[in-house]
Amino acid sequence: MQYPEPIAKLIDSYMYLPGIGRKTATRLAFYTVDMNKTDVKNFADALTSTKNDLRFCSICGNITETDPCEICSDPTRDQSKIMVVEQSKDVMTMEKMKDYNGLYHVLHGVLSPIEGKGPEDINISSLIKRLQKNEEVKEVIIATNATPEGEATAMYLAKLIKPAGIKVTRLSHGLSVGSDIEYADEMTLSKAVSGRTEM
Repeated sequence: MQYPEPIAKLIDSYMYLPGIGRKTATRLAFYTVDMNKTDVKNFADALTSTKNDLRFCSICGNITETDPCEICSDPTRDQSKIMVVEQSKDVMTMEKMKDYNGLYHVLHGVLSPIEGKGPEDINISSLIKRLQKNEEVKEVIIATNATPEGEATAMYLAKLIKPAGIKVTRLSHGLSVGSDIEYADEMTLSKAVSGRTEM
């Protein structure tokens, strides 16, 4: 027996999410069916709002409701440091640590020849333009994940930035190789930031 079309479509929609297979998608779909109408409407509104009300900051590439974002427009932040991260969620993770008061730049991915992702496919050109315009920047901290792709991206960025006379550092490997910043605890992140190394 096949599922009614609305449930089948909902299952397919949940399967678009990363890490969600058919079993989990089916469970989520039936959970949604059992929700009351108000909760379903609020859920749908939240999904719509994330697409309609959020944008990328024109300076750093982070997700924001206002452009420029709160971090880029905050004059109390240390303008001499820019931390380069893979995704917006990494900015949120770093901010929870409360030890870093500089600026950020979000790449929206990493170099990955296997996936066909080159320098033009991630937010590198705007970082280089940003560094050329802003003489206040003295250090770029590369905080890509400790994966082969993250390391390759870090090396590529270091080669681009160092000739401009800007100090390039990499987070210390208090972060285990192969792990994502998103899942690291605050203490590990704090040690990784304070023990960063020059590239």
